[in-house]
Amino acid sequence: MVLSKFTFTSESVTEGHPDKVCDAISDAIVDSLLSEDRESHIACETLATKNLIVVSGEVRSKGIVDIENIVRNTLEEIGYTDINRGMDNKSVDIMIKVQDQSTEIAQGVDQLEDHEQGAGDQGLMFGYACKETPELMPMPIHLAHRLTERLSKLRKNGTLPWLGPDGKSQVSVDYINGKPASISKIVIATQHDDMLDKFDTEEMEHKFVEEEVIEKIIKPVLEKSGLESSGVFIVNGTGRFVFGGPDADTGLTGRKIIVDTYGGYAPHGGGAFSGKDPSKVDRSAAYMARYIAKNIVASNLADTCEVQFSYSIGVAEPTSFYVKSFNTGKISDEELTNLAKEIFPLRPGDIISHLELKFPRYRQTAAYGHFGREDDLFTWERVDMVDKLKSAYNERNV
Repeated sequence: MVLSKFTFTSESVTEGHPDKVCDAISDAIVDSLLSEDRESHIACETLATKNLIVVSGEVRSKGIVDIENIVRNTLEEIGYTDINRGMDNKSVDIMIKVQDQSTEIAQGVDQLEDHEQGAGDQGLMFGYACKETPELMPMPIHLAHRLTERLSKLRKNGTLPWLGPDGKSQVSVDYINGKPASISKIVIATQHDDMLDKFDTEEMEHKFVEEEVIEKIIKPVLEKSGLESSGVFIVNGTGRFVFGGPDADTGLTGRKIIVDTYGGYAPHGGGAFSGKDPSKVDRSAAYMARYIAKNIVASNLADTCEVQFSYSIGVAEPTSFYVKSFNTGKISDEELTNLAKEIFPLRPGDIISHLELKFPRYRQTAAYGHFGREDDLFTWERVDMVDKLKSAYNERNV
């Protein structure tokens, strides 16, 4: 039975969240290697903790990059230039343990009999799109990203210079008959400077942070949403958030995969994106799944669409593929699946070529979601297959 009324919650984190710091470093390394050698194969993991960054992984590339310099520059871009804010890019210790990619993995990816690229690993991937926002994303994760994005924007442009890099948002949306109706709660946790030299008590400091965040972060985002709000806002529920960043909380690459995708509103196959070159179907096939779902919804063949792939390492053809419309499709799910198979590339090499995935752009994906973005570098967000889908649909329904 489908609930006629329910509340759904999604969260996002800022680029200064320790896990996102690690995603950013890993993806900056991917970009640097791809800029040197488009055929680079990379699986790069980062750990961030108190005064230490550890970079490990496997690489096969003709490119030569300065990983230590990439780490320090990425930390500076994010805002970790002061130990009082959680890390100092200039003094942090950096440990690098990167080795050559396994020849057995390389053989599976490169040496198929027909010289076609096989999948870089086994796994399953999902894509999703719906009509809740112009970007065809679920409303809760869309708003959560806009809030954390605004936290970083106003910190960096000097509007709220006392904000720290670390932060989170959480948005609860009330649904009626399957559609977003109102916003019931918004939670913001944001790192900030110690301002007790300006305020007599921690309570006064907290009140200042709360009022500023509500007026300059939350309300501007809500105004653009078009939804009514209950006005229930929780800002820094513990009272203070001065001690943050990697010094306060260890970060790891790939630990925010639900933030990266659909905020829990749609399934996720389990594989992280950051630190991986596009031969890893965890990344490239998840991008293609979103691309297929978004184009199907944009073509009005369905109001809601979920796509799933699965692959076996070293094999080009997917081991499974389906399209599901949750009874919102103009045609059956079986017909949508067959239509997608005819129109979209499903083999790893073809996916990489169609979405131009061998070109650096992955550092930009490391915060605020891999989907629902309007940057031209996010090629999987294009809706350039709508005409082909409509044409194929019309031919089948003459």
